[in-house]
Amino acid sequence: MPSEIFLVTASGPDRPGVGAQLFQSLSGLSSDGSELNDVAQITIRGYLVLCVEVTVTSGESPELVRERARRLGVIGEGIDLTVERVEPGEYANGKRLLVTFLAPSISSDAMAKVFSAIAASDATCERIVHLASYPVDCYELVVLGPNHSALREKVTRAATEAGLDIAIQRAGLHRRSKHLVVMDADSTLLQDEVIDLLAEECNCAREVASITAAAMAGEIDFSESLRQRVALLKGLPASVLDDVRARLRLAPGARTLLRTLQRLGYVPAVVSGGFVEVLAPLLRELGVELLEANRLEVRDGVLTGELASEIVDRAGKAAALVRFAEQIGVPLQQTVAVGDGANDIDMLSIAGLGIAFNAKPVVREHADAALSVPYLDAVLYFLGISREEIDAE
Repeated sequence: MPSEIFLVTASGPDRPGVGAQLFQSLSGLSSDGSELNDVAQITIRGYLVLCVEVTVTSGESPELVRERARRLGVIGEGIDLTVERVEPGEYANGKRLLVTFLAPSISSDAMAKVFSAIAASDATCERIVHLASYPVDCYELVVLGPNHSALREKVTRAATEAGLDIAIQRAGLHRRSKHLVVMDADSTLLQDEVIDLLAEECNCAREVASITAAAMAGEIDFSESLRQRVALLKGLPASVLDDVRARLRLAPGARTLLRTLQRLGYVPAVVSGGFVEVLAPLLRELGVELLEANRLEVRDGVLTGELASEIVDRAGKAAALVRFAEQIGVPLQQTVAVGDGANDIDMLSIAGLGIAFNAKPVVREHADAALSVPYLDAVLYFLGISREEIDAE
């Protein structure tokens, strides 16, 4: 028999039984049963909006649907009902993207900039989820649009102008499948730079800082700069490695990030230009089993000033991410990389989601998303994990 589609919306102060009454009223619309197409609901401070798209036999009218709902008790006690006919396929064009943005606080002006950019991309927002209100404010939007490139460009520019950190990703169930999350150590998982702490122990901090500055200026590459800095550590007692480890400070939110990833079935890993001897014991305490880092050569209880392994440089970090993904059996599209330095760029570029964490502009340009807040657990919001899930133990 011919059919048509109705969009039925119940709204008003929430109370027990609204959903049950509404679906009961819709179930009897057609003699051969009605077909449920889609359902969405949101409740804000006790105010309910419940939308149902249903296909019914032609001949039903919005007035009859509303009257049936009234008789079954849907309408009343502040709840009202609207019923309208919609055309099939009216919202079928385009594909969905997830737009996640956060900041210490988000104003209506910032929201206006983002939504204006969405509209300018001929896209629409289908759903808004408030993922977190502390320690940052974070929203996730499901956006439907025909041109993803234009959407990414316009929305990213608007978010930047509004002072928001943003990630734009394809929508789908893949976000909650098994993931590998690879992090840099120095200035990402850690607040410190391990080589700087070692340099302080052997009174060569100034020399090490000079070499680091030269590397950052592009005067020498990372591998050569690392060799030169490690050479200055020659003669340092190996026991100092334990002292330095004890001084390390995790980034704010690092323990929360790792604990939540592990509880939800994600696999965390660390790929670092630092040193196994310092990082491995710390990561064991944190439950992180996958680590790739440089090794210091130690003889007779002292550092020789040489490395005992191939240097983990920019290319080495990317190779480690690929190897870890193969080891645990996930495709690169389900990997996440987080880092702050130029030697993280390759790793960020090949990961399914590359996140620049308090990074320089050149690094942010090569990442899919960027975080400028100091909380490492904000990475979880880009995975669609809400504050409520994070706090659930």
